[in-house]
Amino acid sequence: MGAAVNRQSQSAVLFLLGAALLHAGATDLYLRYVKAGLRPLLLAAGAVLIVTALATAWYERRRAGRRHAEGHAHPEPRVSWLLILPLLALILVAPPALGSYSATRTGTALQEPLAYPPLATADPLPLSVVDYAGRAVYDHGRTLAGRTVRLTGFVALDHAGTPYLVRMALNCCAADAQPVKVGLTGHIPPVLQPDTWLAVTGVYTPRVVHDPVNGGPIPFLEVTDARPVPTPRDPYDESWNN
Repeated sequence: MGAAVNRQSQSAVLFLLGAALLHAGATDLYLRYVKAGLRPLLLAAGAVLIVTALATAWYERRRAGRRHAEGHAHPEPRVSWLLILPLLALILVAPPALGSYSATRTGTALQEPLAYPPLATADPLPLSVVDYAGRAVYDHGRTLAGRTVRLTGFVALDHAGTPYLVRMALNCCAADAQPVKVGLTGHIPPVLQPDTWLAVTGVYTPRVVHDPVNGGPIPFLEVTDARPVPTPRDPYDESWNN
């Protein structure tokens, strides 16, 4: 068998992978990898992997017992157990969410909304970055006129120092996350650090620029107040393509 992965190590890897999926799905860790709607599938996949691992280990144990009785036992290669190390890293170390570095090197992914649902009467009105940007660009701010809105996102600065409020939008998982950007003007804090999360209150302004990366539209918000906030439980925006 040499250094090939034997069935016992295969079952161990399957078990740990299933445990990692269950751990991620049972906590907020999974939000660093996939959108919230995929949580049931993630938990189901983890359960299937664990059942498969236990069945494989049981079958191999019985077969090893028969081989031992017949005098044909072979030593197990130990190098295959090194495959467990990446899985332990997956369980113990949560990757950071994508931030300003990715946002400034990727063009805005803003797409025209299919519809513009009626807005709540709250004042200020909480909106996602994606929702505000779509209404500002493609509806020309008609549903935003006369409203004070509040957006939450992280700060990114372009090469000229222009501040953007950004949210990475998910289609499926973090691997396909793309930024949607809203430019900030008005009463902006004098010092802004990239990747700082802000809750920004302001009003619609018709100003729109083109993203230097891909030429996509970036609307602006006239800021009246901006305050630092903790990183949200789910750092990604899932309203894109919904």
